[in-house]
Amino acid sequence: MNSLLHSQIMGEGRPLIILHGFLGMGDNWKTLGKQFALEGFQVHLVDQRNHGRSLHANEFSYELMAKDLHEYIMHHSLEECSLLGHSMGGKTAMRYAVDHPQTLSHLIIADIGPKAYPQHHQDILKALGSLDFSELKTRGQADEFLSVYIKDMGTRLFLLKNLYWKEKGKLDLRINLPVLSQNIAEIGKELPIDAHFEGKALFIRGANSGYIEDMDMFSIRKQFPNAILQTVENAGHWLHADNPTQFFELTLSFLKKS
Repeated sequence: MNSLLHSQIMGEGRPLIILHGFLGMGDNWKTLGKQFALEGFQVHLVDQRNHGRSLHANEFSYELMAKDLHEYIMHHSLEECSLLGHSMGGKTAMRYAVDHPQTLSHLIIADIGPKAYPQHHQDILKALGSLDFSELKTRGQADEFLSVYIKDMGTRLFLLKNLYWKEKGKLDLRINLPVLSQNIAEIGKELPIDAHFEGKALFIRGANSGYIEDMDMFSIRKQFPNAILQTVENAGHWLHADNPTQFFELTLSFLKKS
């Protein structure tokens, strides 16, 4: 399989790469991607390894995901690009910025910090692992099954985006569920303590999220000394979906600063 990350590219202008969160894919960002494209950006909606249409591999870590991204950027000859990452994608973006600072003009981290986070996806992974595609023949049936384990409809709709027709009459998941389940501890890992990025950085949080607390800015600024923090109102962890208007305004304003 091609090891280069799969992406959707839209628009022309300054390159902006967007990295999705855990169990997501670039397509989750299509609506906002189109808006950025209209503002003069060439937007790259990237699927990270073991997600979407990108490579399925047994190895999974932020170090490797940052390397994948560097290969992608070199392949497309993207100079002075901006990088926006949400949740897991934000951790990848932080690691990439530390490893390759010279290639970035702006770094945006959406609702995640460099600190360690406890595991909390086990129930979702267990529910997805219980889907029996020899029995389930429609998306509706899959949703009904998941609703027993996952009450929130928004979360289910997000997860069900991973369903696709592997062949006629046969549904499957685009994510590499076995590897992601085995490596779940990787998701919450902290950025290496000596990691440091001097460039422009915006950390943006959901007001109702709790992933980035006020006190976290002390440690964030140790590693990202030029970081600023903005808050999206009426939004939780999926801040770009909960309040896309304010999220877009805050990120666009930052990206347009020279």
